[in-house]
Amino acid sequence: MSAIAEVLSTVAHRPEPRCSELPTCPVCADSMVAAEASAYVSDHMISYLWTCDTCGYGFVTKHAVKRIVCN
Repeated sequence: MSAIAEVLSTVAHRPEPRCSELPTCPVCADSMVAAEASAYVSDHMISYLWTCDTCGYGFVTKHAVKRIVCN
């Protein structure tokens, strides 16, 4: 039985840390770690439901998905 494995680089593609992409609560300014839920809105759009653990405020963010082209 043969196996194929792909080796991925550990070098970051972007210099800024991932935490800079995470939102903060607009009411109490607490940092958010993970979305409560996510859903595909369309083929190129994902929405995320965020709920603050500190004050309970909830909001939705939408993000466009970039299509990856393989050769």
